[in-house]
Amino acid sequence: RKPRKPPRLADPRRRLRLGMLLVLALFVTIGIRLVFLQAVDTPAYAGGGLADRVIRVDLPAPRGAIYDRTGAPLANSVEARYVFADPTRVRDRAATARALSPLLGLPASELAERMKPRALENGVPSQFEYLARGVDVPTAKKIVALDLFGIGVHRDERREVPGGDLAANLIGFTSQDMVGLEGLEARYDDLLRGENGRKVYEAGQGKLDAPIPGGYSSTTPAKPGNSLQLTVDRDLQFKSQQVLKSQMAKVQGSVGVAIVLDVPTGEVLAQASHPTYNAAKPQESEPTDREDAATSFVVDPGSIHKAITFGAALQEGVITPDTALPVPDSIVRGDTTFRDTHPANGRRMSLPGMLAYSSNVGTIEIADKLGPDRLIDYQKRFGLGQPTGEGMPGEASGRLLPAQAWSGSSYGSVPIGHSVDATPLQMAAAYAAIANNGTYVQPHLIKEVISGKDGSRTPGKAPVTRSVLSPANAAALRTMLEAVTTVDGATGLAAAVPGYRVAGKTGTGIRYVDGKQQPGEVGSFIGMAPADDPRFVVAVFVWSPGGGGGAVAAPAFRDIMGFTLSRNRVPPSGAPAPKFEVFPR
Repeated sequence: RKPRKPPRLADPRRRLRLGMLLVLALFVTIGIRLVFLQAVDTPAYAGGGLADRVIRVDLPAPRGAIYDRTGAPLANSVEARYVFADPTRVRDRAATARALSPLLGLPASELAERMKPRALENGVPSQFEYLARGVDVPTAKKIVALDLFGIGVHRDERREVPGGDLAANLIGFTSQDMVGLEGLEARYDDLLRGENGRKVYEAGQGKLDAPIPGGYSSTTPAKPGNSLQLTVDRDLQFKSQQVLKSQMAKVQGSVGVAIVLDVPTGEVLAQASHPTYNAAKPQESEPTDREDAATSFVVDPGSIHKAITFGAALQEGVITPDTALPVPDSIVRGDTTFRDTHPANGRRMSLPGMLAYSSNVGTIEIADKLGPDRLIDYQKRFGLGQPTGEGMPGEASGRLLPAQAWSGSSYGSVPIGHSVDATPLQMAAAYAAIANNGTYVQPHLIKEVISGKDGSRTPGKAPVTRSVLSPANAAALRTMLEAVTTVDGATGLAAAVPGYRVAGKTGTGIRYVDGKQQPGEVGSFIGMAPADDPRFVVAVFVWSPGGGGGAVAAPAFRDIMGFTLSRNRVPPSGAPAPKFEVFPR
């Protein structure tokens, strides 16, 4: 019997080839998948995680500055820092808030609330929340040194007001977010604010604001805001505020205004209010302290309105510079008797005499010849009854009594400046028209707009002008008004400026708030100098609930006008004022 043959063994070469084929197939599959992942599907996978890595940081636009006419800054932005949080990265909100609280001057509870995670409108968790704006650089460095998770610091700006209360009622102030809230900061906010930019970049898991090298990054640069150059003279503004404050200390609980206008251009060189406030710390002031009294202070102007009545009568030929009228001690219109403080006892009184002694009766008699329709027409021509458009927000328009609404007493009250609502600025502009040879020039504050992009300058809007009086009649009226500061016993002797001829008028009026008459009186003086060739008009108004405003308005005018003439090197008047005869024979 033959022995059995052993079984045939498998061929190892076949197994080796099969294993190799399987391994190759695996590598090919993996290779193909890698190609798809790295070449085809890469954007989808990268984009899917981008939202978790991207940081969005606002780049605040530098806010434009506000300069005076010489280029000195009245309000400007300085370098600062803002502190922000990424709520998704803050590890311990309470501890982080406690660490930041003493440095930022904010309650820890408020800071912790700002760090609380929240979703944006698209449902994505917020990765950027402001904690504080305008933080000074040394404080920001201390915060950086704390190395707090989820807390970052970035370049910012802070509004600085170098003069404190200098022109504060004009300039106003901004919010912490650099949004204009009052004054010119609010009126021209869109122009000053510029347009914020944004930086978007990928950040790693470490420090909050460290970008991933080579990662996604996109920056939209901020567009700087434009700057404003005002017509205001910083030194003259300071002097006006100083004089006003000093004089107002003599009357308690008072409100005061001082305005300086450049006659030919209508530029506002100073516009002071009392009380005032520190624009760098507006939160420490009362809202009433922040009002610009020149444009919000509504009064019955009283006797300063008589210049408008006389000007209208001259222009309409109702009177001439040589007119003299018999003036009784009193006159009745409607149910009201009007009297003079300097009775003429029926004697003939010259027009300069009527202005010097502020004759109510003489003014009413002249207005009777003029008639209500023509008087109202000239009130409008002189700028009453509508805002001047100077540039301040919320400027009051005042109010004129239409002819059909006149009562019997209105024929006496309106010509002498009662039953007429006006602002100090409106009245100052009316006198500037008399000073400017009868041409009204709209008062304005904006001299130039300076581009934040390239520094180019654009002149402010051209002022509205119109003819109100002929040059001859304006000159005649100016001469008459000189009697107010020169005639013995005249009402405006305290307003005389040594060395200069001054034409102007005193007034005693009534203040209104929300249409309600206030106690006390408004004393005023508006004048121009040199009277023979006027360069400037200064108006001073003082309201005191206890009276006495008239005693300080004229001296304040004298000091402000004297400084204005000296600062601008206006030579003294070459010839003295005319000699006026109050009661011609």
